[in-house]
Amino acid sequence: MYLSVLAAFMLTSFSAMAQPNALPVRSADFVVAVVNSEPITNQEVQAQSIRLQRDARAQSQLPNTLETKKLALEQLINEKIQIQQAVSLGIVVDEAAINQAEASVASNNQLTVDTLRARLQQDGISLISFREQLRQQLLLSRVREREVDNRIRISDLEINQFLSEQLLRQSTKLSADVNLAMILIGVPENSSADQIKVLADRAQSVASRARNGEDFAELAATFSTSPDRGANGGAMGLRPLDRYPELFVQATASLPAGGVSEIVRSGAGFHILKVLQRQSPPATLLVTQTRARHILLRPSAQLSQAQALEQLGSVRRDILAGKVDFADVAKRLSQDGSAPQGGDLGWANPGMFVPEFEQVMNQLQPGQLAEPLVSRFGVHLMEVTDRRDAPMTDAEQRNLARSVLREGKLEEAYATWIQDIRGKAFIEMRESPQ
Repeated sequence: MYLSVLAAFMLTSFSAMAQPNALPVRSADFVVAVVNSEPITNQEVQAQSIRLQRDARAQSQLPNTLETKKLALEQLINEKIQIQQAVSLGIVVDEAAINQAEASVASNNQLTVDTLRARLQQDGISLISFREQLRQQLLLSRVREREVDNRIRISDLEINQFLSEQLLRQSTKLSADVNLAMILIGVPENSSADQIKVLADRAQSVASRARNGEDFAELAATFSTSPDRGANGGAMGLRPLDRYPELFVQATASLPAGGVSEIVRSGAGFHILKVLQRQSPPATLLVTQTRARHILLRPSAQLSQAQALEQLGSVRRDILAGKVDFADVAKRLSQDGSAPQGGDLGWANPGMFVPEFEQVMNQLQPGQLAEPLVSRFGVHLMEVTDRRDAPMTDAEQRNLARSVLREGKLEEAYATWIQDIRGKAFIEMRESPQ
């Protein structure tokens, strides 16, 4: 997706960023194409080609070098046209935006900005060059958002249809929960045919009395041979259908709440079933919510990031050993507004936290304590305490539908926009890239 270009760039590792400079190139560079009087050089194509090859290897694909260079050149032409379009529209990326992007790269690589710059220097990447790459990525992101988003229209009819389809899919996955009550007329092993007939007649008589309105719990207490008949009147509790025997599910499938089944024969004997309750799947989409708590330390002149990581690592070991309580430590140490609540962040929908925090959170099971992690806000020690599926509000459902439908239309709108601006550009192909 085109809007993920900047995010992917910010998650790039330093070895990957250094690779474009690692490939030997011709000492005398040359122009392979001109876009509206701006050149694209062979070295640029080689650098882009290496990035594409690296991505292909990450996906276990073996790239064709010639085809990769052709694709690299096409991407560079498209990027050059888009940046020119951004400039012509007066889109500007100021130093503050570049600083924020640089800080995000550092955070996503678990580094401070100063350490990031030192690593760049070690990898042979100048700070000026790196910040120029950030500026261009921000320009690309902003011009695409401005130009492509305006081409997308989502109607109420599309939203309604999307929600109907999603609810239908959800209902097929979430079967109705059912509470069944049972009377068992047990048939002992080695029973004779006459004995089985007597028991079958008794089961028919009890079933008739149940259908005629007699209290099912009292009938269960009187006649059922099930061990728990007296404790709950034969009720087995509200549970998904897949937790009942298939014989019970088939016998009660067409019965409403209050209905009594025909006699069901099993190896244990004769069963009489009554549907006490049916709970249908929710008539609204569900969202997986997570409840977590954290301890946040913000690096400062008095506390480096490395010291914060070491301190929270020690706290984690003490919590796991049972020496300290998470909530108590959060109240005492955490530099976040959640400290008075023991670090509790409450129930959170997807997307409420920054990606570097949420990605770790989503991998944890309830009760699991993560290793200390770095985000743009500082260093965190996080524990997931609970997770649940909760119904979405109508506004949340419609916002979700609009977002998903927009994502589905972005690629087509982007391709159309690229075709339009490329058709207006002057592109001259020179020498083939090497």
